[in-house]
This record gives sequence, C-alpha cells and structure tokens, in this order.
Amino acid sequence: MQRISPFLWFDDHAEEAAEFYVSLFPNSGIRHVSRYGAGGPGAPGSAMSVSFVLDGMEVQALNGGPQFSFTEAISFFVRAETQQEIDRLWDALTAGGEPSQCGWLKDRYGLSWQIVPPALDELLGDPDPDRAARAMRAMLGMSKLDIAALRAAADG
Repeated sequence: MQRISPFLWFDDHAEEAAEFYVSLFPNSGIRHVSRYGAGGPGAPGSAMSVSFVLDGMEVQALNGGPQFSFTEAISFFVRAETQQEIDRLWDALTAGGEPSQCGWLKDRYGLSWQIVPPALDELLGDPDPDRAARAMRAMLGMSKLDIAALRAAADG
C-alpha cells in the first residue's frame, strides 16, 4: 500500500471524476466508494469519498462541498511517450475543460494536468544552448505540445 497519496477535494463530482480518470489510463480502477448516510451533509446514497488507482498511483477524492477549488498550483504531470498519446489525453482532458500553454490544461472538474513528452526534457537539456533555446521558444508558443514541431524548432 502506498504511504502517501494525493487527496482531491471536489464539490460533488468525485465519483464521476474518478470514473473518468481511470478510463483514460492503464493500470487504473476504482477501489472503494464510501457513501453518505441519512445523517451526512451529502444526499443519502451519494458518494462521500472515492479511493482509486490511477496508473498504479493511489488517489483519494472527497465530495466536500464548494468551500475549496483546484488551482494551477498543483497538477498531475503525465509523461506521454508519443504524439498519439498526447493527442488522446489532451482531447479527453480538455473536453469540457480548457487548454492552457506549454502542455498544461484544466479538465472539466478544474484539475490541472501537464501532458509532456520525454522528448521535451531531451530538447530543453540539449548541450547546444541555441538548440535548447529554440525548443524553449517553440514550447512557449504551444498549448498542446507537438513533438515534431519541437524537434523541428530545435533543429532550426
């Protein structure tokens, strides 16, 4: 069992969000849903908390009400190996959400994600500072990251 795990506070969509997230990644699934009873602040039978696994990482979620919301100060960082994987995740996560820049987005629940190819680290860490700078300029102009365009920019 994982000793430390993310804990996400939702207004009232924890179960829906968890089901959506586990549908996107392999090695994922819902572990347990606790439901509000007659004495709880939530509607009887509605999800109070959800325990789920997201690509092997344990995550906890709570329907805690509207007191708190997500900010970009925390995000899930996803290494996407191929452009096809970037496109698939980007399309799914921005549906009902909003794209940002440099591979960042907010999903329909307000949670921030970064969809980043390992190639970006390679390009930004290139020993040739001019090549790395060209890749950086290209990335700063992108919303969804495009591996081929980043490589082409780095190559000049």
